[in-house]
Amino acid sequence: MTAISAIAALDDPVRLRLYDYVCEQDHEVSRDEAATATGLQRAMAAFHLDKLAAAGLLSVTFRRPAGRSGPGAGRPAKLYCRSEAEHQVSVPPRDYRAAAEILAEVAEVTGAEPAVQRVARRRGSQAGRAARAAEPAASTADLVATSLAAQGYQPYLDGPVIRLRNCPFHVLAGQHPPLICGMNLALVQGMLEALTASGLVARLDPQPGDCCVVVDRSKDASS
Repeated sequence: MTAISAIAALDDPVRLRLYDYVCEQDHEVSRDEAATATGLQRAMAAFHLDKLAAAGLLSVTFRRPAGRSGPGAGRPAKLYCRSEAEHQVSVPPRDYRAAAEILAEVAEVTGAEPAVQRVARRRGSQAGRAARAAEPAASTADLVATSLAAQGYQPYLDGPVIRLRNCPFHVLAGQHPPLICGMNLALVQGMLEALTASGLVARLDPQPGDCCVVVDRSKDASS
């Protein structure tokens, strides 16, 4: 299936809602869970989930319900999670990923990491100021969450910590981890500074499947 076909699969609002729900979870999602969460009939949810899987947007696994095994345990449940595949569409064709890979390699070869971090911090600050200007009455906590989401990080709470389910630069992070993780950290730091989120601090805490950056309460704020 072409990238255009994969993106077109999300044009249906019901399918997009299901896709967003599955991607927001930290576990594989069953048809029953997806149907309940989105208010759909199970058969309708199953139909659209399978369409998303066929488009390469979701991955599928099969597992028996927890606590059941052996004869009579029932058929394995069909479970869905976000696919690791990426789909980009540009008309006419453009190859920005290749340009990003070249620039990342140049930054490493020339030792330009500090400059990259300065620019990333400035970009984060710009995003934070824009969010504050757009919603001046919003709380700092809400602005932090919406700003992170707008940058594609997909924030979620893990106890007192805000973790980021998605790295917007996932492919580059795999190829150039120190450079891209440092860039992510600087960008989020700039955003928090612009939002005057004095009780929060961005730090590196890599976890499988998540962005390498987390937002945590600062030690000063918790003392």
